[in-house]
Amino acid sequence: MTQVSVGIIMGSQSDLRIMKEAAEVLDDLKVPYDLTIVSAHRTPLRMVEFAQQAKSKGMKVIIAGAGGAAHLPGMVASITTLPVIGVPVKSSNSIDGWDSVLSILQMPAGVPVATVALDGARNAGILAAQILATSDEGLSQRLENFKQTLKHKVEEAAQNLETKGWREVIK
Repeated sequence: MTQVSVGIIMGSQSDLRIMKEAAEVLDDLKVPYDLTIVSAHRTPLRMVEFAQQAKSKGMKVIIAGAGGAAHLPGMVASITTLPVIGVPVKSSNSIDGWDSVLSILQMPAGVPVATVALDGARNAGILAAQILATSDEGLSQRLENFKQTLKHKVEEAAQNLETKGWREVIK
């Protein structure tokens, strides 16, 4: 059995529509992860247990997505010494996502949470992989290949635009 490197948690099942993007990119990069629901407000003891046990389960990074008041990333970061990446999720009870962004972004000194863009779970997965790649040459090479794929897509799009013109491309 492969040891889990990344924990992906979210405040509710409705966040899965966004948080699955972190899982998808980690799948693509062959990074083992565990994905579950942990609510800071509805299951605080489950949250504490998860944060306390994450390191002993082999996790090296935690990605925590939350909407609304979005306390999950910060509360988990207050319990563990592992890096926590917060994903603000625009939820049904959110104020255009700003409440989530600010709740995750504005952490007190000593309790850092790396924060990605609103609904930015894909970038959270990439950032987690980049953190792990500092000590994993194979993963580092997979990330390099991933970045080259991004580069080629942009170059292909630029070539298409320059050849066909913008009117043809936006049709």
